[in-house]
Amino acid sequence: MKKIILDLATTLDGFIEGPNGEIDWCIMDDDMDFSGFISGIDTIFYGRVSYDAWGNYQPDENSAPEELEFWKAIHAKNKFVFSSQDRDDDKATFIHSDLIEKVSEIKKQGGKDIWLYGGASLIKTFIQHNLIDIYRISVHPVALGNGKPLFEDLKERVNLKLITTNTFKSGVVQLIYQPLPVIIK
Repeated sequence: MKKIILDLATTLDGFIEGPNGEIDWCIMDDDMDFSGFISGIDTIFYGRVSYDAWGNYQPDENSAPEELEFWKAIHAKNKFVFSSQDRDDDKATFIHSDLIEKVSEIKKQGGKDIWLYGGASLIKTFIQHNLIDIYRISVHPVALGNGKPLFEDLKERVNLKLITTNTFKSGVVQLIYQPLPVIIK
């Protein structure tokens, strides 16, 4: 069965974007092997705002060959957009109801894993419904002081088990966790 992997960057103080949506603090080291991560997935889950911003993004034709290849690989994935809007889009499937049931169906399709891209609202929903199988959190060496937190409005504690730690030359530390089973009291 496919796994849902939340792979994202946070600041040292736990924000996934600045107060105005800034992500200019994100570092992409060549030793992070992000293309290796991308080759291990065949599906991407987006919220509508993130999809509208990045789901069909096309780099400038003068961009580095690596960036062009990266976006080509991204756009070759199956894309699902979770939104209250029901929209026809030939590059993505929009899901506007029965989230848990639809996610379960997609996971059972087999193939490679699923990248939970975001945005923040979709991530919060997946956390609250215990739908994330792997948390890949890359902590960047910067503190913003405010912005959009990763863990917001938690209804209950999220217990995680550290699987792997990766340290990169930029000072980014990637923490890979599995959720522990929820204990119902």
